[in-house]
Amino acid sequence: MDGEKRTSLGLEENVEAALAYVGIFITGIIFLALEKESEFVRFHAMQSTVAFLGLFFLWAIFSMIPFMGWIIALLVQIVGLVVWIVGIVKAYQGERYKFPIVGDIAEQWLPKVNF
Repeated sequence: MDGEKRTSLGLEENVEAALAYVGIFITGIIFLALEKESEFVRFHAMQSTVAFLGLFFLWAIFSMIPFMGWIIALLVQIVGLVVWIVGIVKAYQGERYKFPIVGDIAEQWLPKVNF
């Protein structure tokens, strides 16, 4: 090993945490279910799940409202893209970066989620 911390799935911790964001909430849920040891990976997986499910529901609601809702839905998509990029980068850098609001929710829910 090259000094990098490995997960129960055999990947480097930072790589697995970054992958939790790649497929938005889908990979977040997958890594929550599969990763049993790394709290770092589990935190990023939970944060990914909470953030992207929340953004998805906001987008779905606003996209049904003509004109102004569509503009807000577009802004939600832009926020989602920024969250996606920042999440991947911060996780890959090995940082336990917490998004506003969502990070606190992820920390609270994490101990309660075990598949």
